[in-house]
Amino acid sequence: MRLVIMGLPGAGKGTQAALLSEKFGIPHISTGAMFRAAKGAGGPLARKIAQHIDQGELVPDGLALAVVRARLEQEDCRDGFLLDGFPRTVSQARMFEQLLDEMGIKLDAAIDIVISADEAVRRIVERKTCPRCGATYPGGTEVCSVCQVPLAKREDDDEPTARKRLLIYEEQTWPLVEFYRERGLLLKVHGEGPIDQVFHRVLAQIRGLQADEVLG
Repeated sequence: MRLVIMGLPGAGKGTQAALLSEKFGIPHISTGAMFRAAKGAGGPLARKIAQHIDQGELVPDGLALAVVRARLEQEDCRDGFLLDGFPRTVSQARMFEQLLDEMGIKLDAAIDIVISADEAVRRIVERKTCPRCGATYPGGTEVCSVCQVPLAKREDDDEPTARKRLLIYEEQTWPLVEFYRERGLLLKVHGEGPIDQVFHRVLAQIRGLQADEVLG
């Protein structure tokens, strides 16, 4: 499976991506984590990434695409991947589409985890983050399941900042949903409720996709 996962901040993309990664045996590629890893890898590409990250800037599209390409060319992506955090805009999606064509790869689906704006704000305000690996957890979780260190609350995970993030999403990323809908790749999944219920909904959509491919 070759998938892209999208959704509002706080929609649970990382959580569902991790479950899908385990289910299908494909790497969960978080571009945020990938940029941080590339920054520390050394070389010209790492220096360019570090320059933007250290200044609090977004990584430019061309540079982001180069990092994504390098990651997709690794052996563990041979049988599939799940991209979380890229593409974020229609411009990036077009560049990514061209990249996949060049690599001879077909994207299977773009999964959109749908929650309300109020639910997104609530989750962002309550969530905690691992200070070591950067993974986020819902409110009530105290220890990172991977690093086994206490979680902390990010200073910018407050309601005004959360509302601002939602506005940015609507301006930049919402058109991406239509981009994938027009290409027949969009799978919309209701993302509110217990994690396992949401995961079952995601799997049901993917199984429907696979059934259509078999019948086709």
